[in-house]
Amino acid sequence: MALSSFRSASAIVGAVIFLGLAGTPAPAAEKNFDISKAVVGIKARVPDNARTARILGTERIGSGIVIDATGLILTIGYLILEADGAIVTGPGGKQAPATVVAYDHDSGFGLLRIRGSLDTQPMRLGDSRKLGRGDKVLIASRGGNQPVIAANVVSRRLFTGGWAYLLESAIYTAPPHSFHSGAALIGEDGRLLGVGSLLVGDAAGPGRHLPGNMFVPVEILKPVLGELLEQGRYRGRRFDPRRGRQAG
Repeated sequence: MALSSFRSASAIVGAVIFLGLAGTPAPAAEKNFDISKAVVGIKARVPDNARTARILGTERIGSGIVIDATGLILTIGYLILEADGAIVTGPGGKQAPATVVAYDHDSGFGLLRIRGSLDTQPMRLGDSRKLGRGDKVLIASRGGNQPVIAANVVSRRLFTGGWAYLLESAIYTAPPHSFHSGAALIGEDGRLLGVGSLLVGDAAGPGRHLPGNMFVPVEILKPVLGELLEQGRYRGRRFDPRRGRQAG
């Protein structure tokens, strides 16, 4: 993706966010926010003999979101699962190596930390619990023909992966973003609400054909972030499939 196209998209998105997608001005803290400094590109290399190499490939490319001033990046975990590290592309196309910090199987989130300076700007975490069907959002990535697009939430529901992976209230949006892996789902206030995981054909619900994306809600990250940073993983389960509800 050309840097100029990303900058143009960022300018448009910034105007949309700060004028308010629903006519509501963004909080003052977000008014000088630059999406192009928060959404970064990720390229990870996984050894040929890695357990996930056959399914997910050995070269994985996607996006991530800088979430603090130390260069901590939130992304979708399958991009960095079993990777020794990654190369991060930031503003101006400048690149820097990044260290894998954590992978959380329960949520599917992954964390990286940039080694060096890329002139990034953190995106603040929003409240994904309030996001519901019909809400307007933006999807921002570091790739695709249109890096930043407007979308709508079309459903919130249980997601069950084929690898014993469950989300109690995944976020489904439409229209789909082609470069969805690790993309940022941004709310009307300019804050991060979710991280892109999948391209789906039934975003509106089972049996209803509507192409879209599935996002992991950022709210899942908040209670476990400290342990992920300390331990590299979260040791407890937050969802009990036998009872169909959260578990401690």
